[in-house]
Amino acid sequence: MTASIMPKSVQAQEIKLTMAGTSAILKNESDLALNEKNQRILQLETFLKKYNSPLSSYAKDFIETADKYQIDWKLVPAITGVESTFGRQIPYNSYNAYGWQNGGYRFNSWEESIEKVTKTLKEKYYSRGLDTPYKIGPIYAPPSKTWAGRVSMFMKQIENFQTSNSSSLSLTI
Repeated sequence: MTASIMPKSVQAQEIKLTMAGTSAILKNESDLALNEKNQRILQLETFLKKYNSPLSSYAKDFIETADKYQIDWKLVPAITGVESTFGRQIPYNSYNAYGWQNGGYRFNSWEESIEKVTKTLKEKYYSRGLDTPYKIGPIYAPPSKTWAGRVSMFMKQIENFQTSNSSSLSLTI
C-alpha cells in the first residue's frame, strides 16, 4: 500500500513543478516583450532627437500605434523623414509631417496625425498586401521614383541606430 501512495505523491509534485515553471516562462516572455517595446521607444526617440525633430517626444505614440495596427514601427517615422525632415518642415500648425494632400492637410495634433496616418496605412495599404515602401510608394507618393528608396533608407537607419544605453551583451541559451 505504501508503494502505491509514493508514486502518486511524486507525480503530483511533478505536475506542480511543471505548472509553476510554465507560468514563470510566460511572465518572462511578457517582461521581454515590454523590454523590447521600451527599447524601440528609446531607440526612436534618440534617433529623432538626432534630427532635432519635434516628433521625438512622440516616439511612444509611434510605437504603440504601429503595434496596435500591426504595421512596421519604423514606417511612419521614416515617412516623416522623407516628407518633412522628421516634422521640421511643415505648414504652420498643420502637424502634417507625412505629405498628405501635398502638405495641405491639417491635423489637430501630433497624436491625431500619428493615429490617422498609421490607421490609414493599415486599412488602405497593408490590408491589400502593400506592406513595404516599394509597394506603398506608387500610390502614396506618385510619380516619385525615389520615395520608396528614401523611406527604406530611413527605416534601416532607425533599425540600426544605437542608443548610448544599448548593450552589446547577448544571451545564449
